[in-house]
Amino acid sequence: MSMFKDMLRSGESLFRDTIFLGYDFQPKILYGRENEQQRFAVAIRPLLQGHNGRNLFVYGAPGIGKTTACKHVLRELEEESDEVLSIYVNCWKENTTYKVFPKICQDLGYKFIQHKKTSELFGLIKDKLNKGSVVFIFDEIDKLEDTDFLYTILEDIYRKSIFLITNYRDSYSEMDERIRSRLNPEFLFFRPYNQAEISGILKQRRDYAFVPGVWEEESFNELVEKCVETKDVRIGLYLMKEAGSAAEDKSSRKIGLAQVAQAVKNVDDFHIKPKEALEEDLLFVLEIVKNNTGKKVGDLYNAFTEQGGEMSYKSFHRRITKLSEGKYISTKKVSGTAGNTTIVSYSSVKKLTDF
Repeated sequence: MSMFKDMLRSGESLFRDTIFLGYDFQPKILYGRENEQQRFAVAIRPLLQGHNGRNLFVYGAPGIGKTTACKHVLRELEEESDEVLSIYVNCWKENTTYKVFPKICQDLGYKFIQHKKTSELFGLIKDKLNKGSVVFIFDEIDKLEDTDFLYTILEDIYRKSIFLITNYRDSYSEMDERIRSRLNPEFLFFRPYNQAEISGILKQRRDYAFVPGVWEEESFNELVEKCVETKDVRIGLYLMKEAGSAAEDKSSRKIGLAQVAQAVKNVDDFHIKPKEALEEDLLFVLEIVKNNTGKKVGDLYNAFTEQGGEMSYKSFHRRITKLSEGKYISTKKVSGTAGNTTIVSYSSVKKLTDF
C-alpha cells in the first residue's frame, strides 16, 4: 500500500469554490424557508398590480435565514420584473437618518451628495421612487439610533412595502407610536431550524463548495451536531471552511474528525462580523473594554470619558449592547447590596468548545 496515495498533489484542492461557504451567498434553492419566502412574495404582490404593498416586521434568532430568505425573494423579483425597485439597508452601519438617506441615494445612482442636507437628499429619493414602486428592507433595525427616516418614508413615498428585520420582537414596541400606527405591519416569525433542516442546508453548501467525497460521513455529522447546538447556521459554514483548510494543510484528501475538532478549537473567538467592520466609535469602546475587562459599565464609561470620549451614558450603554450582540464582548448581570449591575468582559465570550 502506498504511503502517499491519500495525500494531495501540487495544485489539487478539496474545495471547488469557498464562495459557497460565505454568509452572503444566495443559493438558487433556499432550504427550509419556503413558507417565509411566500409571505415576502405576498407582501410585494400588490406593488406589481400598481397598489401599495404590505409591510412586514420580521424577527427571529441570529443565523436562521431571515436576511437570506428576503434577499432570495428580491432576486427573483428582479429577474421577473423591472417595475419594482428594491432598496436594502443594513442598519448595523447606516444607523441614523443622516446615514440612511445617503446610502439610498447612492443605491439609486446619485452622485456628489456629500454636502447636501437630509431634506435635499430625501427630495431626490422621493422624486425618483414616486415614479414607480419600491420595496425597502431595513435589516438589523435594533441597531438604529433614530427612526426619523421611517416616518418620512411612510408619509411621502406612495407605493411601497417596508420590511423591518431584527432579532428581537421588542424592537417594534420600542418604536415611536407615530411610526407604528402608520407602518401597521404583519409579523413574520422565523422559527429556529431543526436538526434535519440544518443538516440539509450544510449538505447543500458542502456539495457546492467541496470536491465530491472529501468529507468523511462521521466528521460531517459531528460538524452538524456542533452547529445544531449553537443554533447558528453561519457557524456551520465557518467550521466547514476551517476544517477543509486544516485538511489541506496536512495534504489530506479527506476531512476527518481531527480536522473538525481543530476547526472548533480555532474558532473559539468566532465573530460574525470582523472588527474591521466596526465604526470608529465602536472600536474605541471595544478598546476601552479590552483594557478594563471585568469592570462595571459605569466604570467603563468613566474610563471612556477620561480618555476623551464624548457621548452620553445612554449612547455608551447602547454601544456596549451592540458589541455584546456581535460577540466581541460578553456581559453578565450581577446583584449586590447597591442593586443590580452589569460586568463587561473582553475575552470571555462563549466558546464553541463550551457547547
